[in-house]
Amino acid sequence: MSYSSIVEPLRAANLLSRRAYYDIKYIPVTGSWAKSSSGASVKATGRIGQEGDFDLVLVVAGGDPAFFKDTKLFQWLRTLSRRGVNLGGVSGGPVILASAGVMEGRRMTVHWEHAAALAESRTGLMIERSLYVIDRDRFTCAGGIAPLDMMHALLTEHHGPAFARQVSDWFMHTDVRSASGPQRAGLVERYGTNNPPIIMAIEAMENHIADPLELTQLAKLSKISPRQLNRLFRSKMGQSTMNFYCKLRLEKARKLLKQSTLSITEIALENGFASSAHFAHSFRRTFGSTPSSLRQ
Repeated sequence: MSYSSIVEPLRAANLLSRRAYYDIKYIPVTGSWAKSSSGASVKATGRIGQEGDFDLVLVVAGGDPAFFKDTKLFQWLRTLSRRGVNLGGVSGGPVILASAGVMEGRRMTVHWEHAAALAESRTGLMIERSLYVIDRDRFTCAGGIAPLDMMHALLTEHHGPAFARQVSDWFMHTDVRSASGPQRAGLVERYGTNNPPIIMAIEAMENHIADPLELTQLAKLSKISPRQLNRLFRSKMGQSTMNFYCKLRLEKARKLLKQSTLSITEIALENGFASSAHFAHSFRRTFGSTPSSLRQ
């Protein structure tokens, strides 16, 4: 989806203008074909390290980009950066740009699934939770269908708003979103409740993962008593307030175990557990396996 949402607006721009506005090269990391997670294959028309007058090179990646290491690709991206070529990343692609060392001093975004792990593993990056970020010569995008919005902005800059709208209408992309739009549905949609005290409590929980709040603090922020808050959580969410909070932190820890190289102790502390032993006990009780077995 991320790849198609990048390429299709450029193809449509050539088709609708009846001019070759964009010459697109497809560059797999290895071999002569790139295969997507859905099984679709794209034939290579370029190669890593090739000389060429590139205007923009975009890295599109899924899976676990934090574990991707390719010296040849990293070196080529650094060479392109020194030459002043515009670079971009889509979905997990910004993680690879960061690993190559070409995102220093630039604002960026990444798919929400990778954001926490990237922030923990590479401090100093200016990560935003936006649909896309264009900062001078860097184009980063959260992936999914967000590239449609980013390419609309790019086409607007290149050929004006009327032509960009023509391309977006071609794909029935009639509700073009701004760069700062949210990557995920709001709390109401995600948790299936519009109860104000519950929503205020969950928002406070998400803002206090590493430094968990107590029930009395959550209740105060929700403007009801601890007993009332617990009653609401059991009624609407099927569990107590603090049990919900613990599972929320454990879910974030599980993502870090899969997507980062942080130690289990570091992940435990980042998610508000006093020790790795306490973390392992809570993790096993919830998921039926230990953090170390999941990582293996």
